[in-house]
Amino acid sequence: MNNTDQQFLEFVVKSLVENPNDVKIARTVDEMGVLMTLEVNAADMGKVIGRAGNTAKAIRTLLRVVGMKNNSRVNLKINEPEGGLKSVPMVEKASKTVDEAMADLKI
Repeated sequence: MNNTDQQFLEFVVKSLVENPNDVKIARTVDEMGVLMTLEVNAADMGKVIGRAGNTAKAIRTLLRVVGMKNNSRVNLKINEPEGGLKSVPMVEKASKTVDEAMADLKI
C-alpha cells in the first residue's frame, strides 16, 4: 500500500512544529477513503492550525491533491492534545460593582 500521503503529512508537520518528536500520525483506510489522524504537542497546536485555521486548511487541501494523485480520498483529523484549551474549564471573572471599586480606592 502506498503511504505517500502519510510521508507528506509527516514532512510538512514536522517542518512546522518545535517538537517534531511528538508528532504522531495514524492512517486508517475504509470504504470512505483514507483518514489521517494527527497528534502534536500542545505547544505546537497553534502552528499546525494557524491563524483562523488557515494552515490546517492548506494542509488538508494539499493532502487531497496528494490523494487524488493516488486515486484516493484523504481527510485529516487533528486531535486536541492533553492540556489543550478545550480541556481547561472556563472560569468567569467576578466583576466588582462601582461602589465596591470606590471602596477599594479609599477616596
